[in-house]
Amino acid sequence: METYQNILVVIDPTTNEQKALKRAIDLASKINQNGTNQTKITAFLSIFDFSYEMTTILSTDERDAMRQSVIKDKEFWLENYIKELNPDIEIDCQVVWHNRPFEAIIERVIKQGYNLVIKGTHQHDKLKSVIFTPTDWHILRKCPCPVMLVKEHEWPSNGNIIAAVNVGSDEAEHHSLNVKITEEAKQLAQVIQANVHLVNSFPGTPVNIAIEIPEFNTTEYNETMVKHHEQAMIAHANKFDINVVNTHVKEGLPETVIEQVASTLDAELVILGTIGRTGISAALIGNTAEHVIDQLNCDVLALKPDGYISPLAD
Repeated sequence: METYQNILVVIDPTTNEQKALKRAIDLASKINQNGTNQTKITAFLSIFDFSYEMTTILSTDERDAMRQSVIKDKEFWLENYIKELNPDIEIDCQVVWHNRPFEAIIERVIKQGYNLVIKGTHQHDKLKSVIFTPTDWHILRKCPCPVMLVKEHEWPSNGNIIAAVNVGSDEAEHHSLNVKITEEAKQLAQVIQANVHLVNSFPGTPVNIAIEIPEFNTTEYNETMVKHHEQAMIAHANKFDINVVNTHVKEGLPETVIEQVASTLDAELVILGTIGRTGISAALIGNTAEHVIDQLNCDVLALKPDGYISPLAD
């Protein structure tokens, strides 16, 4: 699989269980078995401690020496951790001092040309729910390459991958993203030996219209919407040689529909698109992808539209 030849794995300094790194090793090994080019992995750790920055009684050289000491210590820990894993693939270790981890990650992606970022998620022990950090959201919105958020779900052979598409839209951006998502699902499914399912949600009858216009036929409207989306889905599935049995068109919000289908199929991965909205519009509107990711109990691969430029790019 030529798409992912250079993978950046975000190391979590708060835990010894580096599930993102293990997922990357597994994925890279399968890619290498299926292709001619060898996938490379970089284990990347961004660290920062305000206490070192507040030691004003020390000289600049002394503070630099302290930072380098901490960096060396983390490099030693990370290299030993990788040795214990004994991977069948070479892994480069990089530890940097940065007070904003997401910026360090995205800057590295832009400068080094990584084509996949893999990061683990945190789980609340008592609530058994996934907690997303600000770093997670910043990476999802601003990273120019695909981002995979890893949860606890295993990747069994002959499992299921869900491609979340929006086939009912006539917008060019949605169409190109549908193609990108589906192609990604097909390629990954071939690598990890999985089945591809297509999922599309559509909105029900707007309540305000039904109330304000008594003669509005809600049943006919819903039937028309269902038919439109089902026909569009079949056309899209046929284009990519995906069995119609593996297509799912349901009424409801994307976060509800995708989670329901993923749970029913016990999917190991959901692939979706994110438009990378930032600023005030992100705060007020939010990204559909983020609402979906919150609900899922499996890994997520988020893709950007073609031509997306990160706000951190020079």
